[in-house]
Parts: sequence; C-alpha cells; structure tokens
Amino acid sequence: MPRYHCPLPLSAGAELTLPPGTARHVQVLRHQPGHTITLFNGEGGQWQATVTHMGRSEVQVLVGEFEPRECEAIRPVTLVVGMPANDRMDWLVEKATELGVHAIEPLHTAHSVLRLNGERAQKKQAHWQSVAVAACEQCGRNRVPTVTPVSDWAPWLAAPSAPGGLRLVLSLAEGTRPLAQVLAEHPADTPVHFLSGPEGGLSPQEDAQARAADWLPVTLGPRVLRAETAALAALVMATT
Repeated sequence: MPRYHCPLPLSAGAELTLPPGTARHVQVLRHQPGHTITLFNGEGGQWQATVTHMGRSEVQVLVGEFEPRECEAIRPVTLVVGMPANDRMDWLVEKATELGVHAIEPLHTAHSVLRLNGERAQKKQAHWQSVAVAACEQCGRNRVPTVTPVSDWAPWLAAPSAPGGLRLVLSLAEGTRPLAQVLAEHPADTPVHFLSGPEGGLSPQEDAQARAADWLPVTLGPRVLRAETAALAALVMATT
C-alpha cells in the first residue's frame, strides 16, 4: 500500500487536507476518492486513510485505524560524518535511513571538499531531510531520522555531549580496537555516536583531538573503505 509522510497530528476519524508536498505525491500516483493509503507523521506508528476528495490543488482524506507498527533498531546510532563530495551525501542519507540510523550530523572537517554556509547550508540540510523522509516512505520506517545543521569541526567538538552511550571514532591510531569487539562489550541498546571523516579521513590533528575528547578509536578491518561506505558499515555492525 502506498505510504506517505504527513507532518500533521493524526488521529482516527479525523478529516484532513493533506499538506502541499504530501498532496502532490498522492496526485502524481493518480489516487482517486475511495483509494486507501498509509500515512505516518514521523512520531511512531501509522494510520490507514481513505482519499475522500481529489482536487487540482488539494487532497482530502479520512483518517482510519492506527497501527502501532515499528521497525526501529534496538540500538540508536548517530552518524557524525565529514561530508563526502558530490551526490554521495544524498546516497549516504538515503541508505543510512533504510538501515535504521537514528540521526545524522554533517561536519566540515580538514579534508572536506564540500563546504556549505548560510542559505546554501540550510537548503542542503532541508534537502537531506527530505531524502530521509522519502527513504522512510519506501522502507517502512515510521520514525524519521534527524539530519542536523552542518557544523564546523572546532565548535562541534567543544560542544557538550549528551551523557551516556558510546562515542566511537574511525581511527588509524595505535591501540585502535575492532568495532565489533567494542560493541560486544556493551548492552545491545547502548546508544552509539560514530564519527568518521570524508574522503581522506580525519586529519591526524582531528583524530588526536577526538581521542583527547574521549572518543574511543575503532577500526572496521584491514580494507580501505570509501567515506560513505565506512559510515554505513559501522551502522550495520551497530544495529544488527
């Protein structure tokens, strides 16, 4: 059944006019009055709804039964990523959403090719958030991961962190431990923040600064992975 993100309060029996973005998607697929669709607002669960009116500029629905369906990972994983260049960040956001990421924090780092500021940064964040929404519609998730505003390295590292959980950094430093080994030492629902660099990785200085700030250095193995592959590999290991 077609699924649509509807960022409105939803309740059984409510008659709604869909937001413009959601309405356009419904219109593109040529739904007609009487067709049943699935709506979710990103806060958990989903609702069946029936199209009651299909106009040129608006779509109205009658919200039906609530279904408490969840398919979230047991372990919340936040990916903190030095943004890869070109459209690889889009791909990373899409696939990370499908794989169950809790949140994505884009970073400017020393080796970052992609640099975003001001209005362009805001537009990119909104675009990546929409990519996450579309991925949720496709994969069946009812909770949309947050893509945070782009941060610069120094203020991001200096900001206070939420207490609890694991903070892990992909590192080439001596004493780096296998990620799987570190995860096995903690309960399966322990939250994880995983930090990895862009193409070329974190700089030696950034790596040292992260470790000095109590980010635990880990490795994914002997092979050299692309920036977006490394982040997704860590996510899969942490959520399965």
